[in-house]
Amino acid sequence: MYPILEKRLLAEGIWLMKVLAPRVARSARPGQFIIVRADEHGERIPLTISDFDAEEGSVTIVTQAIGASTRKICSLEAGEAFADFAGPLGHPSEFVEMPLDELRKRHYLFVAGGVGTAPVYPQVKWLKEHGVKADVIIGAKTRDMLIYTDAMRAVAENLHIATDDGSEGFKGLVTQVIDELIGKQGRHYDECVAIGPMIMMKFVALTTKKYALKTTVSLNALMVDGTGMCGACRVTVAGRTRFTCVEGPEFDGHEVDFDEAMRRQGMYRTQEQRAR
Repeated sequence: MYPILEKRLLAEGIWLMKVLAPRVARSARPGQFIIVRADEHGERIPLTISDFDAEEGSVTIVTQAIGASTRKICSLEAGEAFADFAGPLGHPSEFVEMPLDELRKRHYLFVAGGVGTAPVYPQVKWLKEHGVKADVIIGAKTRDMLIYTDAMRAVAENLHIATDDGSEGFKGLVTQVIDELIGKQGRHYDECVAIGPMIMMKFVALTTKKYALKTTVSLNALMVDGTGMCGACRVTVAGRTRFTCVEGPEFDGHEVDFDEAMRRQGMYRTQEQRAR
């Protein structure tokens, strides 16, 4: 069992949980994910790691209560425990393996949408700790749905916020902020990393392609069992079938077939409605 050390509401329906999982915490790297089961009969839910503390032995996850299983996860309280908390799984972010002298010459742009802001945080934090600059764009429908803004300010070189309704920051889409930073202000970035809703990542990739800016996206939302055996996480990248859980979760955003990926996301909608 994996006790929940802390539970905190970040925004409506979005919960942060710090979980005691020492072995996972010692091995975790930015970009990896874990598989959670609320109880022994629960569904396997893949969640990207939102933070980790090897000394404390804790791993932080952020979950949005949308379907039956995520609602069950979010119903647990501090002091209760998960039946399973398996990981870390998947490949770490590519920059983790880069030589530091080369990495410190680079400038990253992160684009985070909604709950995708949480897994962006450990990547930017890791870069900050290693002396690498990173600008961050956080997008949300409205101010009330923004998460991790204070934490991100502490680790980002520059933080830009975009809300659909203009209730905070720029009124509009994250892609418009990209155009402003690169197209109008002429800022240079060596790589963009986008994590968020599939539709957001698709249009971020289309936008950065205009600037020939390498773009990495995280496709953990497609996963089910996390081992590559069920095949639910299949995605076409550069014309080849790839398995998100064992070959990802990060891929070249300019080569991902997002339309296929979004169709795959909707495959179990009927079963999910029944479960709810």
